Amino acid sequence: MTDRSQLWAGRFDGGPAEALQALNDSLPFDRRMFAQDIAGSRAHVTMLSEVGILTDDERNKILGALDEVEDEMASGRFEPASGDEDIHTAVERRVTEITPEAGGKIHTGRSRNDQVATDLRLWTKRELAELAALVVQFQETLLRRAEEAGAAYLPAYTHLQQAQPVTLAHHLLAHCWALARDVERLLQTLDRVDVSPLGAGALAGSSLPLDPVRTADLLGFGSVFDNSLDAVSDRDFVAEALFDLSLLGVHLSRIGEELILWSSTEFGFVALDDAFSTGSSMMPQKKNPDIAELARGKAGRLIGHLTGFLTTLKGLPLTYNKDLQEDKEPLFDSCDTIRLTLLALDGMVGTVVFKTDVMAAQADNPFAAATDLAEFLVGKGMPFRDAHHVVGALVRSALAGEGSLPDLVAADPQLGPEAAQLLEPGASMANRTTRGAGGPAATADELDRFRAALVASKQSLR
Repeated sequence: MTDRSQLWAGRFDGGPAEALQALNDSLPFDRRMFAQDIAGSRAHVTMLSEVGILTDDERNKILGALDEVEDEMASGRFEPASGDEDIHTAVERRVTEITPEAGGKIHTGRSRNDQVATDLRLWTKRELAELAALVVQFQETLLRRAEEAGAAYLPAYTHLQQAQPVTLAHHLLAHCWALARDVERLLQTLDRVDVSPLGAGALAGSSLPLDPVRTADLLGFGSVFDNSLDAVSDRDFVAEALFDLSLLGVHLSRIGEELILWSSTEFGFVALDDAFSTGSSMMPQKKNPDIAELARGKAGRLIGHLTGFLTTLKGLPLTYNKDLQEDKEPLFDSCDTIRLTLLALDGMVGTVVFKTDVMAAQADNPFAAATDLAEFLVGKGMPFRDAHHVVGALVRSALAGEGSLPDLVAADPQLGPEAAQLLEPGASMANRTTRGAGGPAATADELDRFRAALVASKQSLR
């Protein structure tokens, strides 16, 4: 006998095999979209009544049932049935139990194809906006630490080798600007998410007098689909969101990597707060930067979700294919992962103690000012290639033990005592004066620019 609990059961003489049901059912993970599914159903039912397909009484009975189902799901009292293969089936089944005759009309003019696309867009709109706000919150923490850093400075690195000194604030702001691009990407993706597919039906629209513009307006979408085939098959927004979150994860991984290095005995640039570090089960002296390491490790997970989903999409013909059910788990997990990582790193960065004396001691290595010496000679008219050669020879002599670099510079006829002053503590860092540079004056200007950028980001999130 046919199991009528499946929406598609009329075509089949008998229920699905257990293996099919186990593979096919998505309720265990897509039930988190219950609020969006109910919101979409409310809009659809309201529109059906407005175009004369439902009576006011039928509309009111269905809306009342939807309220009841939402309360059951929100409170955890909802009991799934064996035929609830997804959140859409579960909601409709329960609505029909509450109001059988009216509930049987809830799916009029609608397919799970446009329904799931609508639910996922609504969920993604909310989630990406919340994650963008968390990124801004983390930027505020980094900005606060940059402002607190004052005149502190440290060596910057290329190839993980000491390069030139910069202010600590400048270094922290570098992460702020990268995160600002992440916020921009999330907001741009939100624009493309903000399109309602409801009314596209299974793939070709409907012969009923539906009003997709009305349902889009009721759901707060900014625009409506233009092509029904594209509407039910489009998952570009999921791929874009996964990319945005992957790159954000890469940026968080880079912050984590630096905190791992800086907290090591070899660097000694920071001390971790007890609440945001862990110990060793064997070695009592250890304080481990687990949050930073997990931030670094989670980036691989995020990238895996992106590449996996792109591979799923690459060979699909129009329109809806069950493969598209694979859009939700990677998206849900990526959003959850980024949320947890942002909150943990925010706490870690907000409580870390910067050992500015150790930073300054490393930054004041005379060799870090070698470029300043070359530019001193350029200021005297020497071509940079020649200046680079002159200073490189002095560095080589100092490393060979022929004298300290300051003494060799002071004694050099092309450089002399005036140039040797560039090797004094803090001098090289102070020389970085161009726009966006790492010196104190340039950093002060940069702080003003970033404060303005942060205000603009906050306004975009409203």
